[in-house]
Amino acid sequence: MTEDEMKKWIDGASYEELLRKWRFGKSGSPWFRGHVGEYFGRVMSEKKAALPPGEAATVSKRLGF
Repeated sequence: MTEDEMKKWIDGASYEELLRKWRFGKSGSPWFRGHVGEYFGRVMSEKKAALPPGEAATVSKRLGF
């Protein structure tokens, strides 16, 4: 997958999908390195901030760890 394709996926993903990839992704994954990693973190933070109060905790509990 190219960087542009990865960014497109990130843009279309829900906060839950991003958190799942973040929480269960492998260490050193290209999703979390370089420009894509910076973009991933920024978009995930923006999507989390846009959630209604308490929803981020609900999503986190639903995913587990």
